[in-house]
Amino acid sequence: MKTLIQALREKELRNKILFTIFIVIVYRIGAAIPTPGIDYKVVSKAVKSAAGGENFVALVNLFSGGALLQLSVFALGIMPYITASIVIQLLRVVIPRFEALHKEGQSGEAKLTEYTRYLTIGLAFLQSTTILVTAQSGALFGSAVSGSVIPDSSVHNMLFMIIIMTGGTGLVMWMAELITDHGIGQGMSVLIFTSICSGFLPQLWNIGWTNKQWGHFAIVTGTLVVVLIFVVYVELMQRRIPVQYTRRMIGRKMYGGTSTYLPLKVNMSGVIPPIFASSILAIPTLIAQFGNANAGWVKWINTYLANTTSLWYIGLYSVMIVFFTFFYTSITFNTDETADNMKQYGGFIPGIRAGRATSEYLTYVMNRLNTVGAVYLLFVALIPTILILALKLGSKLPFGGTTILIIAGVGLDTLRQARAQTEQFQYEGFLDIKHDEAKEDKAA
Repeated sequence: MKTLIQALREKELRNKILFTIFIVIVYRIGAAIPTPGIDYKVVSKAVKSAAGGENFVALVNLFSGGALLQLSVFALGIMPYITASIVIQLLRVVIPRFEALHKEGQSGEAKLTEYTRYLTIGLAFLQSTTILVTAQSGALFGSAVSGSVIPDSSVHNMLFMIIIMTGGTGLVMWMAELITDHGIGQGMSVLIFTSICSGFLPQLWNIGWTNKQWGHFAIVTGTLVVVLIFVVYVELMQRRIPVQYTRRMIGRKMYGGTSTYLPLKVNMSGVIPPIFASSILAIPTLIAQFGNANAGWVKWINTYLANTTSLWYIGLYSVMIVFFTFFYTSITFNTDETADNMKQYGGFIPGIRAGRATSEYLTYVMNRLNTVGAVYLLFVALIPTILILALKLGSKLPFGGTTILIIAGVGLDTLRQARAQTEQFQYEGFLDIKHDEAKEDKAA
């Protein structure tokens, strides 16, 4: 609150906050506008009973603020951009050109961002096609739909709806970049945070007010607060590795000779492992919806993989979270590259030789951190499942492990940026005061 009050006092920061709020309002309005050609009455009846669980469809619906199952203009939200960003990062390992662009600095990152935008539009076209076809067949809403979601399913009308949804994704991507450039926080993260809160708070209140389960409401709310505090505490934890830089003579100046540290987070992979795990486990469920309901394999998938509280789902979900924690961290944090950069600039870890020995030491530390991070992610991801089984809430819990991680992570990042910009303005004001005092002393 202190940071917010200080930010509102500065005109430039106040304008950034108001601009961010304006973009968020436009985004929420677009999420409520149905795509032309949709029978909204049929959709609205099926939405309430189809948006449960932590599967891929529920996850995309969560990231879009409920716009997916409403088949609105912004139905896909920023999910195609997230997918495209992850794919581009993974392709750096496979395509040497992408890795070279990553090492070029700002110009190379700008080129990778351009590729990400193109891939986002392509993924949005494919995903909007899949969603509309799935909705038309009734598989998107399952048994909840009664009636035709798309009355006119001609090729011309379907293509028109696909273009509208793809254009909506492009508009969301543009608005997110506007927030990043002219607002407060990282644009994509702010829109995700807004989408989650738009459906999260009403569902939480629905447990107590609509269902009159005030005991469950108190338990769920208390658990949420405790887990959020725990997540914030872990996200701020660092393993600081001391780094010493040797003195070097460049021209007539002496450089180096300083001591610093290399900060390594406990959870280096962020929210990616739960997203990957739930996305992969949702693929068999989506395939089963197009199969014969009486087939043995369809029944097995619907019994064990479609149910997020089954032992099969929990076991596979846990194994995938651990795997992707190690896998994604190894891609985003290259120990060999870090060791080479330290050696190039004359840095070394006290007691560790520069080069290969430093890389092996960093790998050893990262493996230990990833072990703790995987256990931490498992704990946060499985808390909702434990509550569902203990309180017998079905699959209608208002938050999941991914939700908690995103709320805490985005909140911390936005607060950190707001505080940094606030201190920047205060520092400039301090310099101006000192400069004015110096002028007065000189005149005197």
